[in-house]
Amino acid sequence: MGSGTVVVGAGQAGLHLAVSLRQGGDEEPIVLVGEEPHAPYQRPPLSKDFLAGRADQDSLAFRDPGYYEQAGIRLLTGERITGAEPGLLHTASGRTLPYERLALTLGAEPVRLPVPGAGLRGVCTLRGLEDARALRERLARAERVVVVGGGFIGLETAAVARSLGVRVTVVEAGERLMARAVAPVVSEFYRQAHTRQGTEVLLSAAVAGFEGDAAGRVRAAVLADGTRLPADLVLLGVGVRPRTGPARALGVEVDGGIVVDARSRTNVPGVVAAGDCTVRPHPLTGEGRLRLESVPSAVAQAQAAAASLLGRDEPDTSVPWFWSNQGELRLQIAGLSAGHDATVVRGEPASGQFSVLYFRRGALLAVDAVNRPADYMAVRRALTRGEHLSADRAGDAAVPLKQLLTEGTAQVR
Repeated sequence: MGSGTVVVGAGQAGLHLAVSLRQGGDEEPIVLVGEEPHAPYQRPPLSKDFLAGRADQDSLAFRDPGYYEQAGIRLLTGERITGAEPGLLHTASGRTLPYERLALTLGAEPVRLPVPGAGLRGVCTLRGLEDARALRERLARAERVVVVGGGFIGLETAAVARSLGVRVTVVEAGERLMARAVAPVVSEFYRQAHTRQGTEVLLSAAVAGFEGDAAGRVRAAVLADGTRLPADLVLLGVGVRPRTGPARALGVEVDGGIVVDARSRTNVPGVVAAGDCTVRPHPLTGEGRLRLESVPSAVAQAQAAAASLLGRDEPDTSVPWFWSNQGELRLQIAGLSAGHDATVVRGEPASGQFSVLYFRRGALLAVDAVNRPADYMAVRRALTRGEHLSADRAGDAAVPLKQLLTEGTAQVR
């Protein structure tokens, strides 16, 4: 047997890639390396059930402890890659890891604001289990929380904090919430929903810094206009940056992330990458380069990467999908809305159940569904199958989308 495959990054993509290799018949050694001291675990619940105290660490684990040995996957936790050369990796503890094939599933790291006071105790980010555990403990004692960033992580955390009775202010630098992901009508619905729950939402507001006490604990967030927001806990949810680790040292192309094709291959033979650390072509059109931060995309890329390492041509052309639970509100997104020229709203936002469909030149691109799972599933299936939907009729919420799609497909035929 040769030196096999080393998978660097023991998150969702890394574990799925290693498992896919075994399921694909690979009998060579597989080493899965993670920086955290924990075996691979689910991250999405960290800002939801785990933070709220409805889930514990054991419930987050992907696999039983004995799985890795049974599957012939050597799991190395608490190991950081500090050096790389073709065929060999070096770790901070002094290990050398030879490889014939390499998979980079490095994930991403939270962006920290470059402002005064960002290093004060109580100014937190949320990415891993230790972050979530510390944040949960701080929330139990907090009275006033400032959430910087009105994206998914920020709003999910805000919803949990309010459910615990904590006073919350969300500070968003843009003109609306979740602007990169959803339509303006969805942004406004969520602003109103969070406001009704008692959260103060400040839009077009930039944080200039944080003030602390003599002990180095945060006591306030200061906005660019001089407004001072008292806080004994701050969450920074202003985005993430891809981790590229050993990629550059190995000559792997990096441009806003590790550049891969639809088969998760890099420009270096025998080196693949998957997950949040990558930029890739649009999965449906094959055009451009984009980064998809979602569990489903990480899994699909990992499957394509494993296939490539096994010499199989199985590109990822799956429909991207995402979700966000914020209190009683469940947002489900299928497809990618970038480049749309028309939107159609189904249902009444005031009812708390509605969806927004995106079109370009009459073709269906995506859906944002709020507490409307049937619309989400119908659009996801339609995009997968290439089915047609008329924008003219899509707004009639009394007619199920499934029926409209069936009629549209029949007309095309």
